[in-house]
Amino acid sequence: MAHGLLTFLKSAALSLAALASAAHAGETIVLASTTSTEQSGLFNFILPIFEKDSGIAVKVVALGTGQALDVGRRGDADVLLVHDRAAEDKFVAEGYGVGRRDVMYNDFVLVGPAADTAGVKASKDAVDAFGRIAKKGSPWVSRGDRSGTHAAELRFWSTAGVEPKGQGWYKEAGAGMGPTLNMAAGMGAYTLADRGTWASFKNRQDLAIIYAGDPKLYNPYGVILVNPARHPHVKKAAGEKFIDWITSAEGRRAISAYKIGNEQLFYPLVR
Repeated sequence: MAHGLLTFLKSAALSLAALASAAHAGETIVLASTTSTEQSGLFNFILPIFEKDSGIAVKVVALGTGQALDVGRRGDADVLLVHDRAAEDKFVAEGYGVGRRDVMYNDFVLVGPAADTAGVKASKDAVDAFGRIAKKGSPWVSRGDRSGTHAAELRFWSTAGVEPKGQGWYKEAGAGMGPTLNMAAGMGAYTLADRGTWASFKNRQDLAIIYAGDPKLYNPYGVILVNPARHPHVKKAAGEKFIDWITSAEGRRAISAYKIGNEQLFYPLVR
């Protein structure tokens, strides 16, 4: 009798799970995210796993973090996956998003000409590295696009006591990480990159990682549901299903499994 009841309960649970999945089948959510998550190849690897499991398609709008947050403010996305913690917290505090959760991290790297004309390799930390580049007047390409990477770069310049705008050695690409790296490669310039995009970048020419490893270069990513109370058309249930998945054990396994040349590019954050 007990065995029969247990079998019935298991069957009922499976049926409910199937019904819940079927309820989302054919749905599409819009995910506004950073160029680094797309250009690194991460989304091409993990999203098909989620879509197969959930029946929910994910349309990615890849922008810098600042622009992705603007998309969220307008209600033109259901979920955000971005990497500028201060801006993310402000977005939630202002009521545009709910339930920010940690997802993963990697790090920023300083790349530049292999000859290292600014002597960055001898830097005591990342702030010193930025100061050396400014003192030498070595060419620098900034994303200049209000992305999480751009925000991190500006914090380093500020801490180093440098105002780079208007300097002859400082150029702004106004573009994503890939185009910025292309511009730096063509100019033999330094730039700040996320490790994921750098690992997948092919047109390196004479560029190499010149400085890395400072804890200040830590680069965490968070996921946020756009507030359905502010934008009622937001697909709350499907968006939450994606958030639950990417922060679950299964999502963490998928993130960890993505590698380029045996190098793991993103590391899950467990709350």
